[in-house]
Amino acid sequence: MWVKPTAGTYTDVVVTANWRCNSVETVGTGDEAKTYYGTAYGSCDFTPPSGSFTPYPDLKPEQILDWCFSKGVDKSAIEANVTLQIENQINPPVVSLPLPWLPPISEPEAPKLRDEQIVDPLNLPTSDVSPSVDGMSFKILG
Repeated sequence: MWVKPTAGTYTDVVVTANWRCNSVETVGTGDEAKTYYGTAYGSCDFTPPSGSFTPYPDLKPEQILDWCFSKGVDKSAIEANVTLQIENQINPPVVSLPLPWLPPISEPEAPKLRDEQIVDPLNLPTSDVSPSVDGMSFKILG
């Protein structure tokens, strides 16, 4: 919240409240469970009070949200938007398919190691030649 230190005879007057509506939905169970998230956020400005005043330390989240809703923040529309975000993740309304004229892409097979390629990590070979990868050597400078 943004607070004006003084407004007329009042101190610590809320002039802006930033709000966020979050939702989480988990579909499935165990290893198959997937979690989906939706969020909406905004801010609401207020004019300094002219009637009743609640001191800043006594404010509660519900009171601030009620102020936002009375200033036109549409709770039902925001909650519907967040729910739709999650529904669209679970059942996307638009998807990207592979191009039909291209052959399918297959996963490359993992290389098989020959017996002579298997190294005992406790008995590594040593060499006087500095290690390199594809002819590039790495050195620590400084």
